[in-house]
Parts: sequence; structure tokens; C-alpha cells
Amino acid sequence: MPDSRPRLVILGTGFGAFNLIKHLRDDYNVTVVSPRNHFLFTPLLPSTTVGTIEFRSIIEPIRHARRDIRFYHASAHDVDTERRITSCMGVAQPDEFEVEYDILVVAVGAVSNTFDVPGVAEYALFLKELHDARELRQRIIQCFERANLPSLSIEERQRLVHFVVCGGGPTGVEFAAELHDFMVEDLRKSYPQLVTQAKITLVEATKEILNTFDDKLRRYATDLFRRQRINVLTEAPVVKVGKEIIHLGDGSEIPYGLLLWSTGNGPTPFVERIKLPKDERSRIIVDKYFRVKGLESIYALGDCSVVEGAPLPATSQVAQQEGKYLARSLTKRARKKSVEPFHYKHLGMLAYIGSNKALADLQNFKGRGWTTWLFWRSAYLSRIVSIKNKVLVVFDWVKAKVFGRDISQF
Repeated sequence: MPDSRPRLVILGTGFGAFNLIKHLRDDYNVTVVSPRNHFLFTPLLPSTTVGTIEFRSIIEPIRHARRDIRFYHASAHDVDTERRITSCMGVAQPDEFEVEYDILVVAVGAVSNTFDVPGVAEYALFLKELHDARELRQRIIQCFERANLPSLSIEERQRLVHFVVCGGGPTGVEFAAELHDFMVEDLRKSYPQLVTQAKITLVEATKEILNTFDDKLRRYATDLFRRQRINVLTEAPVVKVGKEIIHLGDGSEIPYGLLLWSTGNGPTPFVERIKLPKDERSRIIVDKYFRVKGLESIYALGDCSVVEGAPLPATSQVAQQEGKYLARSLTKRARKKSVEPFHYKHLGMLAYIGSNKALADLQNFKGRGWTTWLFWRSAYLSRIVSIKNKVLVVFDWVKAKVFGRDISQF
């Protein structure tokens, strides 16, 4: 028997898409298209780069979010708004196909913004997806193993164990903090002489790191980093990246063994390509109901979109709330009920800063230190989507504490 329900096509499996899929009712025939067949809990992604948490502990198969969806492991590469068709390309096998829709939701997220700095795309590493975290983990160990070879000069050895992070936002700060813990708690046992020579440098183009946090919390994080011997360079824009050296705006150069680039979001090639209304940063313009400007049948949410006149931060909690809202909104529309515009409720910000210390910048609470670290862990644990993943993450934390992080390269 043919399905008479409206065809709802969702592009993406991030926070916005996952929460939309999970909270939808049965009013739509749902098809999901994404090159990633799982949901990734990105707030804990920095922890996977050093083995504090294992990769599979923070992913959930997208088919578990809703059993009755049709999922295509593919990338969307164009949208025909007149014919209401999205063109796709398979991932495992590059077959082209088309998916018809009555309603389309674009929730494809964003990529790391290189700001057209020469050399970034060629030589820097990023931290957006699980494969990025895996590559960082491999490169960290590789740098230490290469630096351990007896044939190297002192200068080359010091370069290899110099880890540079460009971007003082939460992702860059948390990676630097996790790397510090990894070196102090685990790598020191196996590479005692190299760890004494190793350096972490955090490079930020603006005046302060964590510039969305409270002033006192920012200063606390900066002071703690300096006590941990993490070098913090502010007002230091990167103008060029070479294979082994980054060049700063003041003419100085920093040699590195590993460079993480974490300086904000840019549009995906798909969003840049499709002919939808976009702002100057190539984000899809939507109204307070997440309808794309001038198109009643297309919605966009998460990092790839911007609410006209009321832009929201590109964070997981924003995308999560947007996904839940759009699920309720589409259900009401299917049932001919009135829909209220979206209202964002800011829940605060958290960041891990190393040595079992964290920051919490909430509406009625500003916390820092060890007790805030416990709160940081419990808060993220409560947001993990499945009981299985909650158990795995707790197990990983205990395992890393008792037995240490794995330093194998494989």
C-alpha cells in the first residue's frame, strides 16, 4: 500500500538532524541522507584525540534514533527547488541518484574555516569529525616516535614535539588541555626525556582565549595554562602555514610537529553550491520558524543556517534545541495546528582546561576548578543520547584513570 504521508527528507546526522529525527511523530515518511551513518557527540571529541575516551563511545548509529526511517549513506550535492528533488552521490559506491521531497531539511553542519590562509588546507589538522580525531591521535604518537630516533638533531627533535593549536575557542582549548594531561600522565612514563622538551602553544588572533566566557573565567584559564607550561599567544594572527613552520602577522615564525587549526566554522561545499538565499558568510538565511527565505518547503538548521535578524551561536546546544523545535513544529503543521516561532534558551557554556579542572559559565553560576570538572563530566554524561554510550564513556574514564591511556600506534 502506497505511503500517503508527506515525504520529509533530512540532510545530515548532526545535533540538529538527530534531534529532529528522534522527536518527530509518525506524520511523515522520513528519508535521511548523510555521508555519516551515525550521530557524533562532538563535545567530547577532544577527549578521543588522546584516548581519554574511545572513538566508538561517542557515536550512535543514526538508525537507532528512529527505526522507521529510510537512510541513504550518501552526500547531497544539489537541490532542485522547482522539481523538489535533491541529487545525491553514494559514499561506499559513487552512484548518483535523486530523492524527491515534499519538505526538505538542510542540516549539514559546517567545516573548519581556513580564512584563506595559505597552507592551512595542506598542512594543518582539524577537529570536526571522528576521522579528524583519529588522525590527531596517530600524529601525536608519530611525533614522539619520530623524535625518539637517535639520528635526529636537537632542533628537529624539539620541532617534532612542539604542538601548536590555532584558535582559542572551546575546541582548541580543550584539545590543548587534553594533550597536556596525556603528556604529563602517560607519555612521560614512556618518553621521559622527550616530554621535558615538548611544548604546547595556543595561538589566538584576538586579545583573549575563550572570548565568549566570563572575564574572570577567561583569566583563570589563561593563568592555569601558563602554570601548566602551555604557551598562550594572543593578538597573534597566522598569515601563512608551511610544512613545518607557521608565520605570524608580526613576522615571527613558530616551528611545529603538529598543527591543529580550530578557528571557527565555514560553509560546506554543498551549502556553497546550492542556490538558496545566503548571508555574507554563506549561511542559509531562515526565519524564526527555520523556513528558508522565500521557500515554504525547505528548512535549514544548525551551523549551516542563520536566523535573519537574530543570529545564534554555532554550538551543539543551539542545534539540539533547533532540532527538537522543528520536530514539534512539523508535527503541528501536519496536524493543521498553529506554530509558535523558535525561542532559544541559553543553558550556559562549559570547557575543560586540564589537570582535572573545568569552567562553567551558566546564567546563575560561574564555576571553575575541580568541583566544576565533576559538574562538566556529569553535564555531558547526561546529554549523551543512549544508555550504552553513557556506560561506555564512564568505563573509558575509569579505564584511563586506572590503567592510563593507550600510547600504541596502529
